[in-house]
Amino acid sequence: MSLNDDKIKALNDRKIKILEAIINDYIETGEPIGSRTIAKKYDLGISSATIRNEMSDLEELGLVTQLHTSSGRIPSDKGYRLYVDNFMEHRELTEEETKFLQNVVINNINHMDYLMEQTAKALSMLTNYATIISKPKVEEDKIKHIQLVSLDEISIIAVVVTENKTVKNYIVQVDKQFSMQDLISISSAINNFISDYSLDEIKTLIEKNENEILSEAEQVINKVFREIFKSNKEDKEVKFYTSGINNILDFKEFSDVEKAKTIFQSLEEKEMLVDILSNNGDNNNSIQILIGDENNIEEFKDCSIVKTEYKIAGATGTIGIIAPTRMDYAKAVSVLDSIVKNINNVLKSLSSD
Repeated sequence: MSLNDDKIKALNDRKIKILEAIINDYIETGEPIGSRTIAKKYDLGISSATIRNEMSDLEELGLVTQLHTSSGRIPSDKGYRLYVDNFMEHRELTEEETKFLQNVVINNINHMDYLMEQTAKALSMLTNYATIISKPKVEEDKIKHIQLVSLDEISIIAVVVTENKTVKNYIVQVDKQFSMQDLISISSAINNFISDYSLDEIKTLIEKNENEILSEAEQVINKVFREIFKSNKEDKEVKFYTSGINNILDFKEFSDVEKAKTIFQSLEEKEMLVDILSNNGDNNNSIQILIGDENNIEEFKDCSIVKTEYKIAGATGTIGIIAPTRMDYAKAVSVLDSIVKNINNVLKSLSSD
């Protein structure tokens, strides 16, 4: 959805100011704007007749559109794209907004579910838009070392250290109490096993041996890896946190009940949320902005999606803000940028303690 060079050159300063006025006014009011209103409201130093001519040129360029012959203009998706890529000014959050987001992260950084839940609420509160967050998805991480420690007569703890320096503990039920020396020997056998095979190969070997008579050590090894595989499966399942979905009803664009219903139903489907937050690969910036028809989801053709990735402990998640195409893009971008920076800063501070 880009303009060719000739059309961009046709945009003199006057046209750009008029386009910005149309976009800013429509974001604020949701109403088409006419040349007289622009002349009175934005003090561009030109007559309404001149503004009207420039608006006609903008319409020919596909940057604005007219819903009815007698109505004013509204921005097109192409107009928003030109604005976002070239003219949108960076907006600083207020000191109060910045502190609010900092506290959300600081107070919840040690509890992932709370952090995701409260972050979604905070972003929807600051923007008045719908917010979706995917829980960080753990990338495939190789196991570096496993140590078994006795817990009680029927339980042992498997301490698993990955190459990313993540440490996880798994409680495994056993049929007898093992001595410290036994557990050291079994741990050594497990670590040798790890060095010879990948996790996928280990899983295949364990499944093949499922019905065979195994030694006590092999039984323990199998139980340890079954717990690891179970945990890995749970880690790979994407979990979502949403907030502010009802904010969509505040926009005139969704006053149609059936239209709003379609949006609500879509946001309840896990596959749809995956599509919304997936990386489209068409934006090299840290924040992606998809406007109207740019997103490939039919139900959201009248919406824009602003999203960015964040990382916690080597795992990657995505935060997305959804609103009608007349969303305040500068505000959405500044809020997303701030929350990701706060997460990174808090994690860096904790790691340096």
